[in-house]
Amino acid sequence: MSVLCSRQIRLKTRPAGIPAADHFELVECDMPAPGIGEILCKTLYLSLDPYMRGQISGRHISGTIDPGDLMRGETVSEVVVSNSPDFEAGELVCHYGGWQTYSLTTAEGVSRVDARLRPASLALGIMGMPGLTAYAGLFYLAEVKPRDVVLVSAASGAVGSLVGQMAKIQGCRVIGIAGSEEKCAWLRQVAGFDGCINYKTQPLSDALRQECPDGVDVYFDNVGGAILDAAMDQLAIGARVVLCGLMAQYNTDNVLPGPTPATIIRSRATVRGLVVYDHFDKQQEFLDRVLPWLEAGKIKYREDVSCGLAQAPAAFARLMQGRNFGKTIIKVA
Repeated sequence: MSVLCSRQIRLKTRPAGIPAADHFELVECDMPAPGIGEILCKTLYLSLDPYMRGQISGRHISGTIDPGDLMRGETVSEVVVSNSPDFEAGELVCHYGGWQTYSLTTAEGVSRVDARLRPASLALGIMGMPGLTAYAGLFYLAEVKPRDVVLVSAASGAVGSLVGQMAKIQGCRVIGIAGSEEKCAWLRQVAGFDGCINYKTQPLSDALRQECPDGVDVYFDNVGGAILDAAMDQLAIGARVVLCGLMAQYNTDNVLPGPTPATIIRSRATVRGLVVYDHFDKQQEFLDRVLPWLEAGKIKYREDVSCGLAQAPAAFARLMQGRNFGKTIIKVA
């Protein structure tokens, strides 16, 4: 098996701002051979996520990626060879296989893809880690209630779109913030949001006052920066704020100023940080509760799919410019 080739994408140089395709390199290497207890996996789908920019910068909780390192990422893979009694060839699994066509892992490092998921790429999107992020943040941190006014930024992404749709199912009024008219139209007409603000064309503070005249009860923040500032200024009394992502500062080494504490004090708000790793124990609960909503047509989703591992750098660059629409997926095989 060692005479066969695998392909990997590694970080070539660390970008100073928005990543470009030439910050990465595609290399060929020998096919890895599984040892005792190991599993050889063939990558079918690769997830691209904004947190990877933090890894490149050395500012993410999951660790640092240095030039020359394999890019990390979650995959849906097919077991090709198993030297573990827990898995058989042909099974579909999720694990952190990275940006490569074949990977080695152990039984402790993988989980089976739920057979109910079709397509299997959903295990990387709204029914995977992004979906669990939305679920844990909305139900456990924000403690959403019927009739809440829920505001969510980066609302057309895998996390934001699911936050809004689950909140609608709970009887909330939901307003999204997105960066194009196409995304806003999809959120209103397909995902069922009550309104959507295009932050690139509308004065954000004025639009928030118009869409949420009585204030925001739950703000689910995926971006930070100026959007977070504006949202904090429109909080209702007793608001709950979930801080999930920092898209506004992933591409810069400068720490952006945050909201004044006065907005938190004035609204008597609760502000909580969300790290999905703290909620992996809720994965089965999340699937069992949300998957029936998907099957019943109550949850809509978008996938931004590129074909071929070689397309991953360009797709990641688009993601970090906000030019993706939906969950960014690379169909590797």
